[in-house]
Amino acid sequence: MAWNLDSDRPIFLQIVERIQMDIISGKYAPGDKLPSVRDLAGEAAVNPNTMQKAFTELERTGLVYSMRTSGRYITEDTTMIEELKASLAREKINEFLELMQKLGYKNEEILSLMNQTMKGDTK
Repeated sequence: MAWNLDSDRPIFLQIVERIQMDIISGKYAPGDKLPSVRDLAGEAAVNPNTMQKAFTELERTGLVYSMRTSGRYITEDTTMIEELKASLAREKINEFLELMQKLGYKNEEILSLMNQTMKGDTK
């Protein structure tokens, strides 16, 4: 099944984000071998060159490393993975807060609404 990629942003960046999410969510554990460029490109329904560009970016950040003849692996640096997870969480929270403020909510109202929603009370 093809990945849900949109044409509004560079495809390789969306692939980087997808793989990052797979790493921080635990789909790929530290030290796991990633599927080949060709396999992931087929799964995502993108050109292998696009997938290669995404892998190169992941290697540049240190999240993925290459073993010359045996493929690419997820970093074993769990601190790096946790920092990425926290960073992405803060980014999403800031996006959410900005949207809620645009809707006219104050911080206290946002917290109250979040508490109600998390408790299952959506009134």
